[in-house]
Amino acid sequence: MADGEKQTLVGGLRAVELYYRAVREIASGNVAFYQSQTRLNTPDIGVLMPENFRDVAEITSQCISLFRLELVQALEAHNKFKEREVNFNWLSVYMPPTYLKDGTCEKNLMDYFMRFEVPTNRICFALSEKLLEETDGVAAKTMGRLRNKGFHFMLTGFGGNSCPMMRLSDFPVDYVMLSPEVSNYIGRDERSDNAVKSIVGFVSDMGADAIADGVMNSKQAETLFGFECPYCTGSLVGKYMQERYIRRRSED
Repeated sequence: MADGEKQTLVGGLRAVELYYRAVREIASGNVAFYQSQTRLNTPDIGVLMPENFRDVAEITSQCISLFRLELVQALEAHNKFKEREVNFNWLSVYMPPTYLKDGTCEKNLMDYFMRFEVPTNRICFALSEKLLEETDGVAAKTMGRLRNKGFHFMLTGFGGNSCPMMRLSDFPVDYVMLSPEVSNYIGRDERSDNAVKSIVGFVSDMGADAIADGVMNSKQAETLFGFECPYCTGSLVGKYMQERYIRRRSED
C-alpha cells in the first residue's frame, strides 16, 4: 500500500478506526450527512477518544500521518455505503488545520480521490476551532482552491466559550457545527434563546449552513428549525457506530 495507507491491527481491530453518526435535516427528518469520529485502539490503555490524542498529535507531524489513515478509511466507507445504497450527501473526515499549509496538500488529496474513484463533493473535511487561530491567510487560500475543486469544509465546535467567533469571516467554510454548549442554552429563558438564534443567524450571514450538535429532544430541534438552523445531530439523532452497521433506513 502507498505511504499513509498501511493499517495496523491491535487485538484484531484497526489501530485507527472511524465511527459514524448521522446528521439529519430537521425539516424532513432524513439523513443528510454522516460525521466520522476517530478512535485509536491501543495495546496498553485501550480505546482513545479524540479528546485524548488530538492535541498531542497536532504538536508534531504525527497528525498528518493520522489524517492519511483516516482519509483512506473514509474513502473506503464511502464506497461501501454506496454499494449498500445508503443515502447521504457527504461524510466527514477530520483534517488537522496545519495540513492546509502543506504545499503538497492539493495534489495529494486529488491523488487519493482519483485512486478510490470518489467524487470530491462526497467528502467534507471537518476542522476544529483551531482553524480560527491561523492568521497568515495560507489555510484560507488553500480552502478556497479546494472548494473550487468540489470539496466541502465544516468548522466544528463553533460558539463555545473559547471560540473566537469573529474569525469565522476569514475562512470559506460550507458548514458550521455548533458546539453542544449552544444547544444547552435552548429553553432556559428568552435571552438564551435569542443568543442561540443570533449565533445561527451569524453563521448564515457568513454564507454557511449551521448544524446543531448536542440536540437531545424534539423540542430543541423544533426551536432550532424555527431559528432557521437546517441540520442537527446528537442523542436525538443517534450515536456513533462502526461502518459495518450503517445500512439503508429500510434495512435497520
